[in-house]
Amino acid sequence: MMSRSSLDILIVDDTLVIRNIMKNQLQRMGFANIHEAADGSAALKVLESKKIDLIISDWNMPVMNGVELLRQVRSSEELKEIPFIMVTAEATAARISMALQLKVNELILKPFTLEILEKKVLQVIH
Repeated sequence: MMSRSSLDILIVDDTLVIRNIMKNQLQRMGFANIHEAADGSAALKVLESKKIDLIISDWNMPVMNGVELLRQVRSSEELKEIPFIMVTAEATAARISMALQLKVNELILKPFTLEILEKKVLQVIH
């Protein structure tokens, strides 16, 4: 497993406050290289320019939502192996099954605790 400080994590959320909370939590967990994007299309630009080791994305966003981003990532030869954690406030059975069909690695329900975030992140980077 790579050391936490060397992993590059991309947080994708249209709410700056949520991005900041996640960033702070990840930094407390020892992750240093954290990149941010406000929506899926901005995230794709980051993915083109940097090697990202983990994507944590909100589901509901304007421009390009988390599911569209996940679909793009999974259909790309270069990106398809990147672990992807989806964050959502609406965990309906239909949504969960759609995310699983698109090969999401983990789902986090809002609101979430630091412990949940840490547990899910560690599950997908091991």
